[in-house]
Amino acid sequence: MPRKSKEEIAEIYQGIQDHICEQLELGDGQGKFKEDKWSRDGGGGGRTRIFENGKIIEKGGVAFSAVHGPTPEKILAKLKLEKANFYATGVSIVLHPKSPLVPIIHMNIRYFEMDNGVHWFGGGIDLTPHYIDIEDAKFFHQEVKNVCDNFYSEAYDKYKKWADDYFFIRHRNETRGIGGIFYDQLKANSDTEFQKILDFSLNIGRLFPKVYNHFMSKNADKAYGLQEKAWQNLRRGRYVEFNLVWDAGTKFGLDTNGRTESILMSMPPNASWEYMHQPEIGSQENFTLNNLRKGIDWLTFNS
Repeated sequence: MPRKSKEEIAEIYQGIQDHICEQLELGDGQGKFKEDKWSRDGGGGGRTRIFENGKIIEKGGVAFSAVHGPTPEKILAKLKLEKANFYATGVSIVLHPKSPLVPIIHMNIRYFEMDNGVHWFGGGIDLTPHYIDIEDAKFFHQEVKNVCDNFYSEAYDKYKKWADDYFFIRHRNETRGIGGIFYDQLKANSDTEFQKILDFSLNIGRLFPKVYNHFMSKNADKAYGLQEKAWQNLRRGRYVEFNLVWDAGTKFGLDTNGRTESILMSMPPNASWEYMHQPEIGSQENFTLNNLRKGIDWLTFNS
């Protein structure tokens, strides 16, 4: 079977966007997605879907894009590429829940191709709990590992380490959350390998609503108070810091003259910063902060 064309991949990714939105609406039980179709001046466009009036999800975005045109000099220099036109398509998602006991979650799957034959897949999925729940962490990482194991046996360990290193707030010396997987520039040397990598990215996409609907069902009705909401906003602040300072996807979107509103849909509805905040020793906030570290094996973690 010949490999899929870039246009066919874009169509498949739109189907993944449809599936995720349908499942999240069912999981939330109240909110609906509002679609905003847009065009890029340099070529291409997309459809950004924003979640509104949710029972559980306070703000969410599921964005599809397929953009093309001359590759900006900044991208060519950064990636050490020869000059050629590019085509990039993908689905990117961030959900911010109302409850501080439901985690933030992010996923991205993408395909990049140039006229000169350069191509690769990238993506990942990671979890950012406001409060680390060991049971949730084990569930999430096991589900992610199951998808990786169907790709190849070393994928989970390799991509988990990549996620720990990538989703790291260097100026805070802490991870953004409990990680997940991250991969980039996966190239195929045959049509069979190309399909295998594409299927891997699609399986990550299908995993997204499954795990998040689980977290919504399990945690959304748990009681919380003002202390937990204040901590949630502080953790949201950390999320903002990472996305604006370190996230490569944000930089790529802005450097390729992408749509600013869609690029910044990952921002939470509210966030806060408190000078020199230190959680109380022995508190759940302190436990969470102490375990925002690289290299934790969440599958066997025991506090």
